[in-house]
Amino acid sequence: MHEKLRTPMIIVNFKTYLEATGRKAVDLAKKAEKVSHETNVSVGVAPQFADIAAVAEAVAIPVLAQHVDPIRSGGYTGHVLAESVKEAGAVGTLINHSERQLKFSDIDQIINIMHENGLTSVVCANNPRISAAVATLKPDIIAIEPPELIGTGIPVSKAQPEVITGTIDLVRKINSDVIILCGAGISHGEDVAAALKLGTQGVLVASGIVKAKDPYAVLREFADATKQ
Repeated sequence: MHEKLRTPMIIVNFKTYLEATGRKAVDLAKKAEKVSHETNVSVGVAPQFADIAAVAEAVAIPVLAQHVDPIRSGGYTGHVLAESVKEAGAVGTLINHSERQLKFSDIDQIINIMHENGLTSVVCANNPRISAAVATLKPDIIAIEPPELIGTGIPVSKAQPEVITGTIDLVRKINSDVIILCGAGISHGEDVAAALKLGTQGVLVASGIVKAKDPYAVLREFADATKQ
């Protein structure tokens, strides 16, 4: 895993929100960098492909792609090559987000490609069984994301704490090294603190930061909450 990604960590997925597109992606990444410097908490950002290079040049915090395809270089027009996002400045990628789900064999291949390129793999999984299956593939990070809670503002740590605790138990029996993040519905510092108390090592967030009126303030609250 990349040296700048350490636990507890916060990864902010920019998705395709206009609030985090183009120059606004750079602005938001700079706010994330400011929080990281102020709190010494690892904060990573996952902008859209077209913004990776500009964001990576503007900030020193980890930048991740939102997806890569299970391909080698060659005739794959319109696909995303791992070497391409690495050249643009990404240190890793999200894999199998609920909005970009993949076949298990493709997840396996992408994780292998990530390892080959020295990139960090962050695999999203939407239930305990999938998380356990993914754990056998030895990714760097697994993010637990019940899809029914994504973007709702209902924190998984409150609505379904057993999803977190049950998943951690299953994953740890298979893979004691993988980092486990809590995703979906994280919108307050107390949600972050609760997720860490349940045994996760950080959070994957999106709309809670990107759509906030004051993203810096919310992100600072999240970072401070990791120390509670």
